[in-house]
Amino acid sequence: MIDLTTYGVEMWDEEKIFSFRKTLLAWYDQEKRDLPWRRTKDPYCIWVSEIMLQQTQVKTVIPYYERFLNWFPTVADLAEAPEEKLLKAWEGLGYYSRVRNMQAAAQQIMAEFKGKFPTTYAAISNLKGIGPYTAGAIASIAFGLAEPAVDGNVMRVMARLFEVDHDIGDPKNRKLFQAIMEILIDPERPGDFNQALMDLGTDIESAKKPRPEESPIRSFSAAYLNGTMDKYPIKKPKKKPRPIALQAFIIKNNEGEFLLEKNTEERLLGGFWSFPILEVQDDSQQLNLFENDDKPLEVASQKVIFEEEYQLKPSWTGAQFSTISHTFSHQKWQIELIEGTSETVMLTSDRELLWVPVEDFSYYPFATPQKKMIQAYQHTRK
Repeated sequence: MIDLTTYGVEMWDEEKIFSFRKTLLAWYDQEKRDLPWRRTKDPYCIWVSEIMLQQTQVKTVIPYYERFLNWFPTVADLAEAPEEKLLKAWEGLGYYSRVRNMQAAAQQIMAEFKGKFPTTYAAISNLKGIGPYTAGAIASIAFGLAEPAVDGNVMRVMARLFEVDHDIGDPKNRKLFQAIMEILIDPERPGDFNQALMDLGTDIESAKKPRPEESPIRSFSAAYLNGTMDKYPIKKPKKKPRPIALQAFIIKNNEGEFLLEKNTEERLLGGFWSFPILEVQDDSQQLNLFENDDKPLEVASQKVIFEEEYQLKPSWTGAQFSTISHTFSHQKWQIELIEGTSETVMLTSDRELLWVPVEDFSYYPFATPQKKMIQAYQHTRK
């Protein structure tokens, strides 16, 4: 256990801690959200919900959660799922490494635990893609273990409770908030305690426009009592996503089918299908997506490169489309659409390519940038 005083945090006495638990849980019992994953103690269901809820709002997650469990009702089903069906189930949620890690963890459970979800915090933590927060959430909610689930919402509440003068975005400070929570967590109702803080942090104690006067724990909050709510939590701003210029090629054959390519590389959007995309060019060399944000050369040179890379020579229409913008956590894509038609249907490139009619698009996993490209194309071609 770390010494909280070295961080400038003075912990309450036992009586105040007991009162805090009682106050928070009484509020939760009255105000808790009715969510599908709160109607079960099945660790598999709780795991699915917690992974989906990372970087994603509750209202978005609910239909994905229900469909995912319909498609993959057990750990075994997830472990054995075909890649395309797995990605289709996650399509639109983003951060696709999450679902890949889930499948790897499911395979671990099948191999190491005979298909039964592990019941200890240590074993849960050793599963692929499960960090301290998710392990704490599963352990406390599914198994009643007094393990904190410390995420950004919880750190925000703790920072205001104790006026913590340390950046919640700095990974090395996480141990401070973990230590605070290990003292505060209710040993009788750890799952409810964690979920109460989650609910509080996503609403009343939210990052933007908090309503501290409505908080059930305002009488415990040093920031509220001292009028310093606007100061806490301390968090340095994130770096802006790096702009990346790309060009996508919408190629249609005489049968009305579109050229789609599967991204087979183990990187961003691997495993998804999209219109062929090329990175901007510089002196006829392929640019590193992460290292260059120069403006692209003339579109004509990109067309030549496409013809060489894909071994197709389309007739280019010269049609103008809206530029597509999509922001990831670390990149901001600007995608220019280039349209062409091809009389050749034979595909000889070693890339993974298919001609697909638009009515069959729903069978293929598409990430959000591809969906935006389809919408922009269809809007212009109405």
